[in-house]
Amino acid sequence: MTGLHPILGAWLAGLGFGFIACIPVGPVNVTIINAGARRGFRHAFFIGLGAAAMEVLYALVSFAGFAQFFTSRWLRAVMELASFAVMLVLGLKYLLAPTAPVNVPHAVAVVERRLHPHTAFMTGFVRVLGNPATLLWWIAVAATLLAHEWVDDTWPERLACVAGIGLGALAWFTKLGYAVSLGHGKFSTRTLVLMARTSGALLLAAALVIGGRLVTRLVQERPERAAAWAPPTRAAPTPRGGAGI
Repeated sequence: MTGLHPILGAWLAGLGFGFIACIPVGPVNVTIINAGARRGFRHAFFIGLGAAAMEVLYALVSFAGFAQFFTSRWLRAVMELASFAVMLVLGLKYLLAPTAPVNVPHAVAVVERRLHPHTAFMTGFVRVLGNPATLLWWIAVAATLLAHEWVDDTWPERLACVAGIGLGALAWFTKLGYAVSLGHGKFSTRTLVLMARTSGALLLAAALVIGGRLVTRLVQERPERAAAWAPPTRAAPTPRGGAGI
């Protein structure tokens, strides 16, 4: 990011995406809301801590998988366009959501039956582990940040970004657990929908930023392409007889 130290810029990018990614209502948020209402902030906090730990592992796997992925210019362009599409589709999905999904996905229920988490930390950890959409999300985020060069393809910056993701996720889960413990679980369906739509608006804003960068890059590269395809100019013919006549 311009004007910032690269490590700090990568950390801030991860912090923002980590916070935004956890706002939509899903298995973890529903668990924190129920636990915070029944058992208080401490129990809800450890659920969020376990969920944030698994978010970090998924993000780390996603960034590690893109080590040599952007050596091709055309592949980078494809990923830039794909990242714009992902952010746009998810933003519209959450922004226009008529209801908030509160049911636990089947995959999460299967993993929970097999692992039988008995602590708050493991409950949050397993609920993210059993949700394959979380891994797909972090793959898309890793592609977005690397393709648009918000995070350089170096381990220090990737690790800084992953650390930011973990802190951003934990910040949201902690905020939610604290709010629920204060309100004694008085979260209406309207509040849950508002949470999803807030996330959608933030994702749409990210899509607009990515789209603006794509348009700017196309405008800047257009003169270069035109010059590359222009026919070579011919030199003026030398008069016969040489310069001495």
